[in-house]
Amino acid sequence: MLEHPSLTGRRILIVEDEYLIAMDLALKLGDIGADVVGPAGSVAEAMELVESTGGSLDGAVLDVNLRDERVYPVADALAALGVRFIFASGYDAGLMPPAYAEVPRCAKPIDTAMIIRFLSQ
Repeated sequence: MLEHPSLTGRRILIVEDEYLIAMDLALKLGDIGADVVGPAGSVAEAMELVESTGGSLDGAVLDVNLRDERVYPVADALAALGVRFIFASGYDAGLMPPAYAEVPRCAKPIDTAMIIRFLSQ
């Protein structure tokens, strides 16, 4: 395992409904020492993971569109817990609701290096 000192042991939630994308990101984050939570493929599954981890998450990567369901309830729950998150989306930034305008966004295809930089801060 290659370790990235700033991610080693950090609990990172992945919410992504596309299996290959989710597994690729989980493997890459795990390879640099992150403790990956999930991946979750739906809002309900993600909410269960957020609730079951208490406040122990250190960050999250959230796909905006999960099988025609928006991830915003998960984003709100994470924000309430003070957990930093980044959106991963194919949507143009202008299509994001104003409440999430300041949330960092990684356009798809996912730039893993960008995700790692964000989660390392």
